[in-house]
Amino acid sequence: MRVGLYPGTFDPITLGHTDIIRRGCALVDRLVIGVAINTGKGPMFSLEERVAMVEAECAKLSAETGTEIIAHPFENLLIHCAKDVGAQIIIRGLRAVTDFEYEYQMVGMNRAMDSSVETVFLMAEAKYQAIASKLVKEIAKLDGDVSKFVTPEVKEKLLAKIG
Repeated sequence: MRVGLYPGTFDPITLGHTDIIRRGCALVDRLVIGVAINTGKGPMFSLEERVAMVEAECAKLSAETGTEIIAHPFENLLIHCAKDVGAQIIIRGLRAVTDFEYEYQMVGMNRAMDSSVETVFLMAEAKYQAIASKLVKEIAKLDGDVSKFVTPEVKEKLLAKIG
């Protein structure tokens, strides 16, 4: 069984994330969505809320693609998380050239720690390339419409969180 790991903070999960998840499903039999605890980023949503959003969004994608998708919170090194869940592949989404430089360094470090885990980069669809969770939260806080960036269910949770 080919297992992939798609890590992120998912604060909140966006249409860009779900695009990468959908396309990542074509590469693996099971896709683990690694929800990073990462309190250093100061997430708006609690870990439990982020996991619940990921599970809800991925249930639809799992039914659509036939791929098993599970959410897995983690706070250890990404390469250790990959081993914990039995992943042979780490899936990373790229939006722009600026993402590549950071990701390139991460791949090098991960390969030095464990060369048996491959990293695969998927480019976001053009219509999703500008989407970043940080910007979605900022738009919502300033009373902008985030309908083009998240599902209606995530939008509702985001607006409820903002108040």
